[in-house]
Parts: sequence; structure tokens; C-alpha cells
Amino acid sequence: MKQVLLDLQAGSIRVENVPVPAVRRGVVVENVYSLISAGTESSLINLAEQSLIGKAKARPDDVKKVIQKIGTDGPLPAYRQAMSRLSKPEPLGYSCAGTVVKTGTDDFEVGDRVACGGAGYAVHAEYVSVPKNLCVKVPDGVGFREAAFTTVGSIAMHGVRNAKVTVGENVAVIGLGLIGLLVVQILKAAGCRVIGIDIDQEKLTLAASLGADVVSNYDGLSERMKAFSPFGADAVIITAATRSSAPIEAAGCLVRDQGRVVVVGNVGMNVPRDIFYQKEAEVVVSRSYGPGRYDRNYEERGIDYPIYVRWTERRNMEAFLELVRQRKIDLDPLITHTFAVDDAPEAYNLINTGRERYIGVLLQYSPNGSGASSTLTYLERPEETRRRGEPTAVRTLGCIGAGVHALSSLYPHLPGLPVNLAGLATATGLSAHSVAKKYGFSYCTTDYQKILEDPDIDAVLIATRNDLHAPMAIDALRAGKDVFVEKPLAVDIDGLRRVVEAWNESGNRLMVGFNRRHSPLARKMKEFFGNRTTPAVLHYRVNAGQIPPEHWVHDDEQGGGMLISECCHFIDFMQYITGARPVQVYARAIDPTGTLQKYDNFQATLAFDDGSLGTVTYTTLGDPSYPKETVEVFCDNAVGRITDFRDLELRRGGKASRERRRLAQDKGFAGELLAFVKGEEPDFIGSVATTLATFLAWESIDTGTPRKIDLRQVRL
Repeated sequence: MKQVLLDLQAGSIRVENVPVPAVRRGVVVENVYSLISAGTESSLINLAEQSLIGKAKARPDDVKKVIQKIGTDGPLPAYRQAMSRLSKPEPLGYSCAGTVVKTGTDDFEVGDRVACGGAGYAVHAEYVSVPKNLCVKVPDGVGFREAAFTTVGSIAMHGVRNAKVTVGENVAVIGLGLIGLLVVQILKAAGCRVIGIDIDQEKLTLAASLGADVVSNYDGLSERMKAFSPFGADAVIITAATRSSAPIEAAGCLVRDQGRVVVVGNVGMNVPRDIFYQKEAEVVVSRSYGPGRYDRNYEERGIDYPIYVRWTERRNMEAFLELVRQRKIDLDPLITHTFAVDDAPEAYNLINTGRERYIGVLLQYSPNGSGASSTLTYLERPEETRRRGEPTAVRTLGCIGAGVHALSSLYPHLPGLPVNLAGLATATGLSAHSVAKKYGFSYCTTDYQKILEDPDIDAVLIATRNDLHAPMAIDALRAGKDVFVEKPLAVDIDGLRRVVEAWNESGNRLMVGFNRRHSPLARKMKEFFGNRTTPAVLHYRVNAGQIPPEHWVHDDEQGGGMLISECCHFIDFMQYITGARPVQVYARAIDPTGTLQKYDNFQATLAFDDGSLGTVTYTTLGDPSYPKETVEVFCDNAVGRITDFRDLELRRGGKASRERRRLAQDKGFAGELLAFVKGEEPDFIGSVATTLATFLAWESIDTGTPRKIDLRQVRL
């Protein structure tokens, strides 16, 4: 299928063929029209067109993260990760309409006419995959052209709701672009009197034709406002887009005592305190489409709010379409341009140059699509990617998943492996296509079963979200493939049992991405303690930094928390150094409070079958400028310490040796992948023991008692 993409490095727009997205918790829709949001999308394009320095100035928070990563990982990994993010094309668009062709929910049937919303979902593409709460049915009598405005219409609707206007009130609308003109019509439908304000005479004329009672530029505005409403506007809705604070200043002069100012557009917010203080006026910043926005449970998982949360984003979308059906909103005068999807670059050029007057700019898609409608797309076959040398156990590799971790830590090492890269599967066609093209895969797909069905593929690398690791590993083992799966191996004990069962039945290799044991510094530490005669005492301290509560890792379904997601690394490292299995775990955690999650700050103490003891201290409470990971090992009158896998110190008999890596840490990602493709037998049982230990650490926190680690619990 064809999709419109933004190159974040160059700022250019292009249309490419990518695989059709898979249906998830919603529907796959064949688009007929999508609406370009000139303000939002132009801002992103303008950012992409800037130099690296310009991008840095515009995103200071991102720069801070890069600086922190330089401190812990070194400059090279930080640079690679930053450039990896920029090299991935950005999808554009968030408002479209079309016909359902696949459904994964009872809310919709194939053939339903629908309007869709949401950045990253309702994009400019021939086919889109949209969660059910970001999709609404289009009423009879409303065309696809009109329905494509639904998301922008819901933004206007939510702005009006935030103004809390009632029938007969006087409302000023500052900024008569697309959203402003929709706000004018919604206010008139609600029984309000409206004064529309803009500097563009053509927009003033259009607003008047769409129902505004009075229109005005800033010249003579005070006199017109007094004539319109002597005591001032009951509410002022700002829909302008400018860095200037002139609109908020004007709103303060126009609003009545104890009136309300609602900011919908992206404007300067230097609020003149004296004016608002004297009037005791209220300022509200309207958040997008309505309740549910930015709530992953609502938008991604489809969990609706009770009806007393009356106007969610989906209900706002439905209400907007109903006003269109009743002809209380007229969209025809707002549609100034329509471009075929192939001509999308020309549409954005029109917007960026402003060579013609525009308001509503639509992209149109051919019936039944003009691009391929398959979930699999073959790329121009790259030159042979397999290095010549000794034969390896893995000749051809297929990969599933292309998230941040895979792109920054795993895939950059693929070109150096002595394997052919066959297929890459991801949930969205865009990421599949861009990553496959970058690393030289033969094809890409949004259906991971295509990878498992490919007879030429010997092994599969799985780097998806956490909750998919176990089921995909099971499918791959049963398809007769060797498996490399990122940690954690499973997110619950049931999933772990099923993986063990599939491994026993298949006879294939399964390696978990416990990379730290493959670090050169880890190997040197293990050799240093190789002939020890006493048990070891180990301490692994992780200064993780604050993790936002909304981060996916805290989602019980997807992530399993930091204890399951991250602690497994450190337990595996202890197994590697000691060569022993954990037999008991006792853990305590700080109780959740404020932004602290239950399993984000904990200590877990493990006993090993050789008498060794290990403690993992994991905290989000420290200063991020301090080293992130420090592991210490004590035994046989010797000490070993690794800091951030850049600094190794070994001491014995009063003598010390030290090795430092200044440019980049080496956490063993390249080493683990090379070991896998060469056919090294992984410590699968150790990986199972590690994973089980994290589940039992969770139980220990909940029960306050130590838990025995018995592999018979998972039938080993």
C-alpha cells in the first residue's frame, strides 16, 4: 500500500509502498480520504527541516537524555541511538475516513463506513489499523470527504465544551483557520452568538457566511466588541496558531468579569496577570479531542469510560458527525484542495509555501487501492549480505519486532553477522519497510507468521513487546526454528511453562537476550574468579532513573514492571559469574506513593546452590548523572567491580588492575548475536531459572516471605 512519510533528517515528504498493517484491537480501514492538519503537520515538517543544532534547540528535553546516555554508555552509543531515531521515517496524518476491510472487534463489521482519528493510527495511507475507541461509524447522508474532518472536528467540539457555554451566550473566536471556522459553526448550533476575529479578510468573510454574527480584525475591535456585547464576551476561544502572546492578551481584554478563556491553538502563553486578575477570568488549555486522549487503556486497549464521563474523544467524534448529518456544519466551503495520495509532496509544498489560499486540504485514495494490498512487501534484493567464512549454524535469519531497543542495540550488529537476512515482521507496515530497507532484508511484512512459514529461514530473532515474547517463541519453536528472544522470556509463570514445554518438544535452541554475560568485561571478571575456593557475595546496584508512570513497562499486560523486565538481567549475570543456580529469593519493595510504582524500587537477595549470595538493588530515586549499573563481586580475598560496562577493576593480594572504555560501553549485544548464529548452546535452563526467580521475587514482595526457586514448578 502507499503511505505518506516524513524524512526526519532531511525534512522531505515521500510516498512509499509498505505492507498493509495487521488488525489488532480494532479495525483495518481502506481509506477514501484523509485530511492534512496544516498546523500540526507543518510544525513537525519545519522541525525536520532544521539542522541537528536546530532540532536540539527545539527539543531540549531530548538533548538532556542524550547527554545522560553519553555519561553512562559513552558517546558512540548515544550518537547511534539518536541517529537511529532520526533515520526512521515519521508517519503523517491523524484524521481519515474509509471502509472497514478487517475487524478485530464486535463494534464494527467489514463494510462499515467509518471515520478514524489518532496520530500514528489514522495516517495518510491507503490502509490504516485503528483501535476501536478511535473509530466511529459514519451516518447515512454524510460522505467520506466530510467524514475525513471528524478528528479535527472533535478538537473543535472539545474546545467548545471546555468553554461551558449555554444558549444565548456571547462568544469570541480568535483565529479563523480550519478549527476556528468549525468552532464558529458548533457555537451557532449550540445557540450562541459569535464574533469571529482574524487578520485575514477572506477568512472573516467566510466566517460570516458560515453564521458568525459579527466579524472583525484587530482594527476597531474594541468598538465592535462593545456593540456586540457591552459587558464583554462570556467566553473567548483561541484557535489561532502563533508564537506571539497577542491572542491571549486580546482575550483578556475581550472576556467579561469571571468569564472563561479557552486555548485550543498553539499560541504564546504570556498571560497578562493584571487584566485577568481584575476580571477574575479563568484560562483553560483544551487538550485535543477530549477525555481518553493520551490514556493508553482507552486508546490502545479499548477500555471505555463510564457514561458520566459524557464526552470522550470517541463521543465527540460521533457528535461532530451528527451535526454534519443535520447540516448544522457545512464543510464544503472549507475544502479548498484535493490531491491524489501520489501527489502528497505537492500538497505539503502548497501548505509550506503558502502560494495559494488554503483551509481544508484532502488526500484522496483510489478505490481498492492503487498500491499493493498485501501484508508482505519484497524489497529490491540487496547484495549478498552473508559474509564468507566458516559455516555457521544459522544461515538465514528472520526478525520480528523493530522497537527502540532492537534498533539501537541489536539491529546495528546484523550487517556484521555471517548470515543472510530474509524477512522482517513488525506490527506496522511503516516500521517494517524502513528498517528492512535500512539493514538489507529481502522482504518485510506485518504478519509474523510469514517469517515462521519461510522454509529458508533457520532461526528467528524476536524483539517485540514483552507480553509477545513467550507466545511468539513457542510458535517459532513449533515451526522448527532456532530462537533468539529478547528478555524477559515470559511475563508470567503460565507462559514460562508453555515455553519450556515447546522447547522440550522441539529440540531446537532457544537463547534469551541476556547480553551482559557476553560483555568482554564480564568474561574477564569470570576468568578472574574462575578458580575460586569459596562462595561469592555479589551486589548488583542499578540507578535506573525515574520511569514515567504511563510508560508501557508498567502495563501489567505488556510490560510486567521493572522487576520482571529488568531484574532478570542482573540475576542472569550472577548465575554467569558464579556458575551456580538460584535456589531461594527474598525481596522487599518501597510501597507505591505518588509517582512511585510498586516494583520500581526494591532489593532482592538470592541464595545460590553453591552457597553464594547475591543482592540486586534497583532504584529510580537516584541522580541520573551517577553511574547506572555497578556490580561488585567478593570472594577468595579478591574483589571485582564493573561500572556501566565501561570500567573494570580487579583486586587481589593488594594488587589492582583496571580497564576503561572511554568511547563506548560494551554490554555484549554483538557477542550474544554472534554466539547465537555460530550455534553455541545457550544456557536455556539458566534462563528459565532466572525468569522464575523474578516471578518468585514478586511473590516474595507480596507475601513478605522468602520463596524457594524450584524448576519443577515449570516442569524442568
